[in-house]
This record gives sequence, C-alpha cells and structure tokens, in this order.
Amino acid sequence: MATLPETKTLALELDQGWLTVWFNQPERRNPLTDEAVEDLATVITSIAPQRDIRGMTIRGKGGFFCAGGDLKGFKALASGENDASMTMSRRIGDVLADLNALPQVTVAVIEGAAMAGGLGVACCCDVTIGMKDAKFGFSETRIGITPAQIARYVLQKCGYSTGRRLMVTAARFKGEEAGRLGVLDFVAETAEDLASTEKRVKQDVLECAPGAVAACKALIIGMPGTPDTEKVEFAAQNFSGCLQGDEGKEGVASFLEKRKPNWHTEI
Repeated sequence: MATLPETKTLALELDQGWLTVWFNQPERRNPLTDEAVEDLATVITSIAPQRDIRGMTIRGKGGFFCAGGDLKGFKALASGENDASMTMSRRIGDVLADLNALPQVTVAVIEGAAMAGGLGVACCCDVTIGMKDAKFGFSETRIGITPAQIARYVLQKCGYSTGRRLMVTAARFKGEEAGRLGVLDFVAETAEDLASTEKRVKQDVLECAPGAVAACKALIIGMPGTPDTEKVEFAAQNFSGCLQGDEGKEGVASFLEKRKPNWHTEI
C-alpha cells in the first residue's frame, strides 16, 4: 500500500495510484521557498521506489502554478556569504535532477502562471499541460540573475535555439505560444479541457507497465551520457532486463492471449 510523507507547503492527494502534488502557498502565488523545495525533495524520495504509485501531477492551489524562486530569500542571500547562495543553488539543482529522473511519469498542470524556477519545475516533467490564458516566462535576467539550475531542463524541453532565446531575453508568453514553442505539450481552452486532457494522459500511463516506464525513463536519461561505443550494450541490457522480468513475461503473454495485462487500470 502506498505511503505518503508529511509536508508543510505541499498538499498531497492520492487517487487510484496517481499522486497529485499541490504547491500550497496561494497567498504568495506558490513560490519555491526553501521549505517548498525540501517538501518536494521529501515527496520525490518517498515515492520513487513505490511502483504502486504510477504517476505524479504537479499543480498549484489558488489557480496559480508557481511564481518561481523566493525573492525575499534571495535578498537575504545576496547580502550574505557566497557559500550560502551556492548551497541553495546546489540544493535546488539536486532536487530538479531527482524530479527529472523520477521513475514515475510526471505531469505539470499549469493554470494562472508558471514563472522562472516554477516553469523550470514544469520543464522537468514528462508532460506539460496548460491553460491557453496562462502566463509564462523565464524572468531571471530581468532581475539580474540567471536561470542557472533550470537551464538544462529548459533546453531539454523546448530545444537549444528556442530555450536559449527564451532565457537570455526573459521572454514573456502565454499558453498558446507556449504550445508552439514546445514548453507545453497540450494547450487547454477551458478548465474542463484541462481536466480531460490530464485524465487522458493518466489513462495512457495506467495502461503501461510501471517497471517498464521506470526503465524507459532510465534509458532516455542515461543514453546521452553513455559513450557511443557503449550505447548498444546499454540499450541491450535495458531491453533484456525488462523482457526477462515479470512485466515482460506478463506483457507478451497478455498480448498473445488477447487480454489486458495485470497492471492495466481504468479511471
């Protein structure tokens, strides 16, 4: 049975094997405070080994996804020692890396706005869904800093040329353009459309083997860093490990027997 940790700045909802994580400081437009980052880290660490949690949606309470970094906290760091700002940056970098590599499928559902580091969190997710009228922007250079730890995920999400332009110009854009840029995978016209799109993504995931999904993500993330001379072996081990495991045997058998595999879930 799935277990969830206690969190202070995030609200957690588990339903039919799917976890929804809500940024839950709407009075502040859901900033990435130190507490929120630590809560997110705790959730990631807790659910990563739990294959009965099939996926995770991240969204924001109060109709607002995430305002990005905590500027009040940044002000204190700017006046302090260099070590403190380095420690903070490294910490969020580690958490983003863990989110990017989470074995479960991750979905960002964006209403209101996703700005700076908040949009970076969304770019770490496997699927991004947003409202047509939602606002987006990598605003760091407008306030004299850089999108340091999110940069690689922005480039991963929307490509080098587009990501470079969006970050160096601190471009602002809305949902429809975000879809064209590759920041959003799906653009919703209405709240009902947003909900139905998320449900469709969930259903697709719940028809997939959870172990195979985890292995697929490991393949995708690990392949670029694998030397060319080792890529064939890396892929072969990934494939063979799945095929010879319980899921591979069940999946092949269910296809040949024309039945649904035992992991298939309807929502």
